[in-house]
Amino acid sequence: MNSSLQKSKVKNPELAPQGRLKIEWAESRMPVLMKLREEAKRTQPLKGMRIAGCLHVTKETAVLVRTLKAAGAEVAWSGCNPLSTQDDIAAALADEVSIYAWHGMNKDEFYWAIERTLDFKPTLTLDDGADLIFTVHSKHQELSKGIIGGTEETTTGVHRLRAMAKDGALKYPVIAINDAETKWDFDNVYGTGQSSIDGIIRATNVLLGGKVFVVAGYGHCGRGCAMRARGMGARVVVTEIKPTAALKAVLEGFEVMKMDDAAKIGDIFITATGMKDIIVDRHFNSMKEGAIVSNTGHYDCEINLDQLKGLSKNVREVRPNNEEFTLKNGKKIYVLAQGRLVNLAAAEGHPSEVMDMSFANQFLGMVRLAKEGKNMKPMVYDIDPRQDQEIALVKLHSIGMQLDTLTPEQAKYADDYSAGT
Repeated sequence: MNSSLQKSKVKNPELAPQGRLKIEWAESRMPVLMKLREEAKRTQPLKGMRIAGCLHVTKETAVLVRTLKAAGAEVAWSGCNPLSTQDDIAAALADEVSIYAWHGMNKDEFYWAIERTLDFKPTLTLDDGADLIFTVHSKHQELSKGIIGGTEETTTGVHRLRAMAKDGALKYPVIAINDAETKWDFDNVYGTGQSSIDGIIRATNVLLGGKVFVVAGYGHCGRGCAMRARGMGARVVVTEIKPTAALKAVLEGFEVMKMDDAAKIGDIFITATGMKDIIVDRHFNSMKEGAIVSNTGHYDCEINLDQLKGLSKNVREVRPNNEEFTLKNGKKIYVLAQGRLVNLAAAEGHPSEVMDMSFANQFLGMVRLAKEGKNMKPMVYDIDPRQDQEIALVKLHSIGMQLDTLTPEQAKYADDYSAGT
């Protein structure tokens, strides 16, 4: 690596010892990725690769970064959200890789950091939200010739990249990590549910029991939030546009209604749709005094804060990650984490145990691209379903669970199409 690229920019390098302790804790909770790391130290599957990463800077991400490095890769990193970087983790990583990330970046600083990782001239990209990949495609297409492939972590980013591929705009292959079963059905559901509730409680310390908790969107993330809110004693209301998703919510015991109606009765709101303008001016006008509004979608466009500011006569921060908007009619509404990912901006993000599987998929995606990427077409690829089962099996064994296996006779029966009544 060019010595000039060893430089990092973080908020406070003196936080590194605290960050290292948190990373070590995460490593103790992530047995799948640690097992892959031990094997990779020996086999060096990423030797010669230069990986640019744009992903939330958390203790779990640090375990992934260390694993990529142990596998032989050189790494440059930026955060994928202005409020999700944990400054002690960034400080710890600055001693190990090139990183440009700090909590509270503005938009220009955010994209500046991405640009610095591209100075690195990566051979692989690792993304959460596709901002890194999109920056390559929109501003640095010449770099795409040297990029073998990339991976994408989240639902929003995968949708964005599939649209690019459909238009013939994608310049290199990308593996959709989000679409792995051991990602979306665990990280998105159980991780988002627990960490989003964690963020809401840290920012407010309100009692969820007895509250009307409105979840916008009943995809995997919304489902997780609804499940965990109900577990805390809340009365959960779901808003949806997709009939099958709404029906699932109903059959799982939740009320379903339009946001126009939910806005009138909700105490706490969380958006999880990936779509803009889910909560807008007419909803704010309908809300109760003291309503709490938050978002757990990747981008901050789900809650229209510009419209809320236009309705307000005063805004002040009353707690960390909690802003009080006083409307012109005197009503107060509270917005958490500036409408950004409440689970990462106001809490620590998903628990290490679920990120273990997601980041195992990220690591294996990088290994696959290093080996096969030059022969892959510029499109979005799913992971091999067998990889899902292997990761899940290692995870089960790590927590002391065992599975039955088919006997030879059962295996034969499973494939015997002539067997009937």
